[in-house]
Amino acid sequence: MIEILQKDSLELLKELISIPSFSKEEDQTAAVIVRFLEERNIPVHRKLNNIWAYNKHFDASKPTLLLNSHHDTVKPNSGYSRDPYEPKVEDGKLYGLGSNDAGGCLVSLIATFLYFYEQEELSYNICLATTAEEEISGNNGLECILPELGELEFGIVGEPTLMNLAIAERGLLVLDCTVTGKAGHAAREEGDNAIYKALKDIEWFRNYRFAKVSEVFGPLKMSVTIINSGSQHNVVPATCTFTVDVRVTDSYTNEEVLKIIRTNVDCEVKPRSVRLKPSSIDKEHPLVQAGIALGRTTYGSPTTSDQALLSIPSVKVGPGDSARSHMADEYVYVNEIAEGIQLYIDMLKPVINGK
Repeated sequence: MIEILQKDSLELLKELISIPSFSKEEDQTAAVIVRFLEERNIPVHRKLNNIWAYNKHFDASKPTLLLNSHHDTVKPNSGYSRDPYEPKVEDGKLYGLGSNDAGGCLVSLIATFLYFYEQEELSYNICLATTAEEEISGNNGLECILPELGELEFGIVGEPTLMNLAIAERGLLVLDCTVTGKAGHAAREEGDNAIYKALKDIEWFRNYRFAKVSEVFGPLKMSVTIINSGSQHNVVPATCTFTVDVRVTDSYTNEEVLKIIRTNVDCEVKPRSVRLKPSSIDKEHPLVQAGIALGRTTYGSPTTSDQALLSIPSVKVGPGDSARSHMADEYVYVNEIAEGIQLYIDMLKPVINGK
């Protein structure tokens, strides 16, 4: 069965590569995934360009685990030397846009779902969700279907990690800060210079250290990255705006960090979003322990994925290498897909009592 799953996964990935599926434009790849599952007599649900399905013997009295990855891609890197939509295998590598991020993970998780689909007496239900708009953190991807998936116990998010276990992921806050002063003529003792007022808050962002330090990531990191003020050389500026990039660790929620910041600075602080939450799973979780038993290492991921939208424990793991994501002439090794399917299955077997 495994060999058939591996062969079908490779063919599915080739078909997905051949179809442009930029974020918000994934309708055709969504249709391919629907067809692929329906050809195997699996009932599917679709909302916009998101597709989900459940194992055949779903039992509402049991907890449910989530298998999730995305089928949207970024636009091709300008450095491409080959057709990004031509799935071609050379020297054991499958080339094509989205092959590594996250096509290899996606088809491997679909194969894993198929492996367990017919099995009875599982201790967990399985929900497969193949979703859209991950590359832009869009509102019409995983987030829009979470309320319809039902209660979830924990999840696997498929992203290229060399099949190592990202047991934590940083959250992200982008803060737009505004300091208000009073305009005046620079030649006279007039006005209240907003730049000077901003310096105190900027220095606070530079030097403040949060009390709790993550075991995985270390301290929370804040960086002032943009500053704008003034209109001409002889006018004392009435406003100064600056932007702060905050990488939130699993030691805090986004809301907790925002409260601490507002308590300590005088400027107006507006987050662009609090959606991209830090996430983590206990290293002692059975799924993580199963991965460790298979020789996989654990780490904290510096990059953001749809894991940030989940409020359940989740691990980010998948075939392929994050270093290849968004690169020109993107590729995934064919054997990485085969190994990914086997490792996903072997990780889940002791957790959900698969046969």
